[in-house]
Amino acid sequence: MADVSPALFIDAVLAFQQTAAIKAALELDLFSKVAGGTNTAEALAKRTGAAVRGIRILCDYLTVRGHLEKQGDEYRLTPSTAVFLDRSSPSWIGSIVEYLAAPEMIGLFLDDPASYVRNGGSIGLANNAPDHPIWVKFARAMVAFRAPVATRVASELARWSPRKVLDIAASHGMFGIAIARAVPGAEITAVDWQAVLSVARESAEAAGVSDRYHTLAGSAFEVDWGSGFDLVLLANFLHQLDHETCVGLLRKVRESLVSGGRAAVVELVPNADRVSPRFEAMFSFQMLGSTPQGEAYTAREFEDMGRAAGFGRATVTSLPPTPQSLILFEQA
Repeated sequence: MADVSPALFIDAVLAFQQTAAIKAALELDLFSKVAGGTNTAEALAKRTGAAVRGIRILCDYLTVRGHLEKQGDEYRLTPSTAVFLDRSSPSWIGSIVEYLAAPEMIGLFLDDPASYVRNGGSIGLANNAPDHPIWVKFARAMVAFRAPVATRVASELARWSPRKVLDIAASHGMFGIAIARAVPGAEITAVDWQAVLSVARESAEAAGVSDRYHTLAGSAFEVDWGSGFDLVLLANFLHQLDHETCVGLLRKVRESLVSGGRAAVVELVPNADRVSPRFEAMFSFQMLGSTPQGEAYTAREFEDMGRAAGFGRATVTSLPPTPQSLILFEQA
């Protein structure tokens, strides 16, 4: 008989403490200081201006949770923490807590969780006004997190040498910018809200492609973005929408492509059983709590959307080591 224990339940109930510990550590830049050789609670307290007792308890908790290692009185980073949470690492992703653990998100999920289960969705962040600061917060927070997968996607798409590219719901701009860097001469048009596009323009300037990076402010459902595109990007956007809205948007995308043009969607794609792989499957709950009708769609569902929108073929390719997949829609 399998062991029976309440441990999983208790761990879930207290999961907010894990979020709090990570937020505290990142605000104090604790992981970077440990990486730099400040290894004891006393030394870390001096460097951070925090109480020795506070640092000791926080570091011990982070050790128990697997983010640090401890030998005697000294703390060390684990291999994963060193790669992703040391600010000097090129793979640092600590900024994502500014959005994923923002007060708006925490309140959205915890204030009345049964309500969005009963309703099959939430008013959520997706229905906030276009100029709501949460979207700028999202764009800035996700730059470092999205850059690696954007580069991976660009390497897949660059072989077709697209010259005119549309990036819908561009946000931070990393996907369109990665195409611009991978395909010399490619012209990118990014569509999003005006305030958000300021972040994308900053990213384009930093990447040295601002002369080929153009912006168009407005809703993807209302703005006239023109036609003649070789490639249209929809990166991490369709999961916010219901099936029929996805079909309508994909139809608009198809009509704006040149003959032989393609639409490229980047998403978390769970298996048909909807409970695996773990990370991809759990994403639907995030959409349940933060959108009216969004979710993580399966490969079959994306294929059905493509056919309904008039595309001829859809292929789904995983993008390891990231959990995301590239869905490529080709014309009939």
